[in-house]
Amino acid sequence: MSARDPRPSGPPPSHRERTPGTANPLRRPSDRFESWFGCFLLLVLALGLPAAALGAGQSAYQSALRTVRTQSAERYQVDASVESVDDNVGATAKEQAEIRWTDDDGTVRTGTTPVKPDTREGSAVRVWVTRDGDLTGPPMTRNQALATGWFAGGAAAAGVGAAVYVAHVGARHALDRRRYAQWDAEWERVEPSWAGRFHR
Repeated sequence: MSARDPRPSGPPPSHRERTPGTANPLRRPSDRFESWFGCFLLLVLALGLPAAALGAGQSAYQSALRTVRTQSAERYQVDASVESVDDNVGATAKEQAEIRWTDDDGTVRTGTTPVKPDTREGSAVRVWVTRDGDLTGPPMTRNQALATGWFAGGAAAAGVGAAVYVAHVGARHALDRRRYAQWDAEWERVEPSWAGRFHR
């Protein structure tokens, strides 16, 4: 080994002689807590995020499917005749029309529904009605139920991610405030003796 070689001579120290990372004298308890808390948050993110997304998405999808079945059973389409059209809303928007239809039991009913701008009196339109004879919209579809499930799952995943981020930032902020307070207290003890060296 040359005289300019900065490496010490002799064999490398054994594993037992090396200082473990946890025994670093500069590593404070707050540093160890922050490290373990970060690992915990990563575990929550890895396990909790998919679990929350899957659970919320599946629950919302099943609930929407029940709505699909209920609305499909309660709503049906009928052919109605346009009695009159109110075209005061403009040529580019849906127009309101008075319509008339007959239920399965022979009851004649009337109502108001939006129609295309070019609809004329006497035209036939298909509308959705309830078992009670009230005009309504079309029932929810399975694709809409699936979209509801995906939206709920994505919202749950975003919520878990946001909660983990807030917890990480909050813990880091609290630990930093504690560290700054400890540093100030230590400096108040050390500063008089440190500054006194220059007055000797």
